[in-house]
Amino acid sequence: MPILNKDMSVCISLAGRPSNLGTRFHNYLYDELGLNFMYKAFTTDDIEGAVRGIRALGIRGCSVSMPFKEAVIPLVDVLEESAAAIESVNTIVNDDGVLTASNTDYEAIAQLIAEHALEPSSRVLVRGSGGMAKAVVAAFRGAGFGDVTVLARNEPAGRALAAKYGYGWVADEPAPDAAAPTFEVIVNVTPLGMHGADAAVLAFDPALIDRASTVFDVVAFPAETPLVVAARAAGKRVISGAEVIALQAARQFERYTGVPLTREQVERASAFSREA
Repeated sequence: MPILNKDMSVCISLAGRPSNLGTRFHNYLYDELGLNFMYKAFTTDDIEGAVRGIRALGIRGCSVSMPFKEAVIPLVDVLEESAAAIESVNTIVNDDGVLTASNTDYEAIAQLIAEHALEPSSRVLVRGSGGMAKAVVAAFRGAGFGDVTVLARNEPAGRALAAKYGYGWVADEPAPDAAAPTFEVIVNVTPLGMHGADAAVLAFDPALIDRASTVFDVVAFPAETPLVVAARAAGKRVISGAEVIALQAARQFERYTGVPLTREQVERASAFSREA
């Protein structure tokens, strides 16, 4: 990185549980490309004050993670369609005090659905109802999937998310027996398997994993969650949160800097971000 200086552009992240992933990803690329930028992760108990700070201090860009993805919506000036459609923000860009919000999570998930050639006729089970789950469900609808079930213990949020896209909702996993429906694609969009209290929790019953063809875990850290490990052992096609976070971060990087990235650059930065 260049020596800190008065002309340096600053980008940040706001998350309830900050990690080094985005910090290392962005700063690695700033260094490789010789850009006069720096990136720093933060948390806050005052999201309104934090967003005012982005505007007042000229912070160029901000990545937004849970639990702030919905709370920032009334605090920005322009809401792009990717965020407005799902009422969830993960990216803010500051252009001379005008804050524009978008959702690169949605864009990344849509890209992965296409790249992995998931069949729209597949039955899909999505576990979760928060901001990231909104991006996932919307991306499946946008890709033409007609049979998606939202699994969420939070009944109001789960029902609302499913109803918005004409899908079904359940509060509990289907019983793992012969009469239960088979879901070809299962997606975890909860903290289950993430570091901390939920680190050892398997997000789906092993019977659901066995009957699926594709297992998608949106948890970004660790990359090898219990669900990913179990799915690989069962010989399933796996889409990991590591892929999601790399793609969405690359799209954020391009918005902040105006510099397009190659797939090789994204892969190098993603690998570096996981070394510590």
